[in-house]
Amino acid sequence: MQTRQLGNTDMHITPIGFGSWAIGGSNWAYGWGVQDDGDAVKAIERAVELGINWIDTAAVYGLGHSEELVAKAIAGIKAKPFIFTKCSMAWNEENQISNSLKADSIRRECEESLKRLKVDAIDLYQIHWPNPEADLEEGWQELARLKEEGLVRHIGVSNFSIAQLRLIMSIAPVASLQPPYSMLRPAVEKELLPFCMEHNIGVIVYSPMLSGMLTGAMTLERVAGFPHDDWRRGNKEFQEPRLSANLALVELLKHIGLPYGHSAGEVAIAWTLRHPGVTGAIVGGRNATQVEGIIGAGEFRLNEEEIEKIENFIAGMTK
Repeated sequence: MQTRQLGNTDMHITPIGFGSWAIGGSNWAYGWGVQDDGDAVKAIERAVELGINWIDTAAVYGLGHSEELVAKAIAGIKAKPFIFTKCSMAWNEENQISNSLKADSIRRECEESLKRLKVDAIDLYQIHWPNPEADLEEGWQELARLKEEGLVRHIGVSNFSIAQLRLIMSIAPVASLQPPYSMLRPAVEKELLPFCMEHNIGVIVYSPMLSGMLTGAMTLERVAGFPHDDWRRGNKEFQEPRLSANLALVELLKHIGLPYGHSAGEVAIAWTLRHPGVTGAIVGGRNATQVEGIIGAGEFRLNEEEIEKIENFIAGMTK
C-alpha cells in the first residue's frame, strides 16, 4: 500500500489506519456494546498484516482498555506500526469522564498511556478535544514539553477549529489535525482542509463511514437491535427520517463499488481520500473480517463520474 507524508513529520503513513474506538468495549459513556477482546486483537493483527502501518486510539476509549488491547496486539509484531493516541479526556474512580487541558493532567495521562501501550514514546500524541478552551495554550505547551523530553515524537490535535489552530501554532508547530469527515459530514472541505494544506498540517479524518452507517452492512433491523449501551442509539443519523435516506445512499455506494469488487464502505472511505488535503482516514474494525472488508479503500480511486453521482444523490437528500 502506498504511503503519504503526514504533515511536517518524518512519518509516511498508509491512506487508511486502524481506528480503536469501537474495540474499547462497553460500560463507558461512548461504548459500542460488548466487544470480544480476542476478536479485537485479531482485527489489529490482520490490519497490520494487510499493510496498514498506523493505529489510532485514545486513552478514553474503553477507559484505557483500547490502549491495552493495542499493546497486546502489537506485542508479537516484528515491524511495529506507528501508534497514535490522545489526551484531555480523563476519568475518576467512578468512571466519570471530564475534560482537562491542565499541564499536570496531560503529563499524567501521557505517562499512563505509555504504560498501557508498553512503548517508550508515542509516535503522535493528540489533544482529543479543545476543552476547556481557556486552557488550550497551557495544554499545548505541555505537549511541546513532552515532545522535547522524547516521551512523544510528534504532537497534533483533534476537533480543532481554524481559530484554535492559529492560537497554538504560535507556541509549537501542529503536526496533524483529526476532524470528522464523510460524504454526510463534508463541512471541513470549505475552510479547514484548505487551511491545513496551506500550513502543511497533516489531516487524518475520522468516521469516514459515519460510525458504520456507510459500511453496507447496516440495516433497519440491525439499528433496531443495537444494544442498550451502543452510543449510536442516540445519534440522529441512525434515526428516521435520516436513517432510511442514508441507507438509500448506501445502495448507490454498493452499485458504484460492485464492478470493482469493493464494498459500500470502501467507496465511502475512498471518497474522503479523494481530497488532496486528506493524508489518511481512520477506519475501525471489530474483527478481522471487518478489516478485510475495508482494506481495498487504500488503493481504490473514484473517477469524476462516480464522484458526481454521489454528490448529486446527496444534494437530493438535503432538499
